[in-house]
Amino acid sequence: MTFTRNIRVLAATAALLTPVTLFGSGAQAETAAPLGKPQVEQIVREYLLNNPEILLEVQDALEKKQREEQKLAQQAVMKDRQEQLFNSPYDGVVGNPDAAITVVEFFDYNCGYCKRAMADMQALVEENDDVRFVLKEFPILSAQSREAHVVSMAVHAIAPEKYADFHQKLLGAETRADGELAMKIATETGIDEAALRKEMENPEIQKIFAETYDLANQLAVTGTPAYVIGDEVVFGALGKDVLAEKIDQARTQSN
Repeated sequence: MTFTRNIRVLAATAALLTPVTLFGSGAQAETAAPLGKPQVEQIVREYLLNNPEILLEVQDALEKKQREEQKLAQQAVMKDRQEQLFNSPYDGVVGNPDAAITVVEFFDYNCGYCKRAMADMQALVEENDDVRFVLKEFPILSAQSREAHVVSMAVHAIAPEKYADFHQKLLGAETRADGELAMKIATETGIDEAALRKEMENPEIQKIFAETYDLANQLAVTGTPAYVIGDEVVFGALGKDVLAEKIDQARTQSN
């Protein structure tokens, strides 16, 4: 039974229960006063108790409406903050920097799902010349994560050509990422430690973190990894095949 039909049945039931007053010999009838609020509430209550499945239909309809509203709100944010989202000079890029399709990933260096998803990213950029990943530094899991991301931001600022290698090694590390580990990996890639520590004091880093948190909040991103692909926000490490499908959809939208 559909939601609309349920409402019609409920209305019909209420109508049938409405008392009438007869006049004369029955040739004419006039509807009595409308049902009061307690009577209507009792009718509704009894109907719902007898047809509890309607509550599931209402819940499904509400969730669908909320998803649609959220998607429209996300698309508005993507349009209004397009440059910050897709072309920020502070974000690392993996893959062809001039690619037509951009996948934005919000990640945390201590996110286990992000670690597993890194292989998906690498495979997709290797197999698709028209795809690039823009990496949003989004430390949300711990103070150690933020330390690691500060180093990462500094690496990108002073040695962007070494960022992809640094990123792969730090995100792929088996131990927990923190400032010390990030610094060790950065210096092993040939970055001068003194220059790196100086850049880590740049207040612009903290400003960019704040802007990223605000952007994530507006996009309803509360965990990692989260991706922006085409006009859609995709949550979780869903695997290479799902990401490839979303990328194909983005290609279709752009044509």
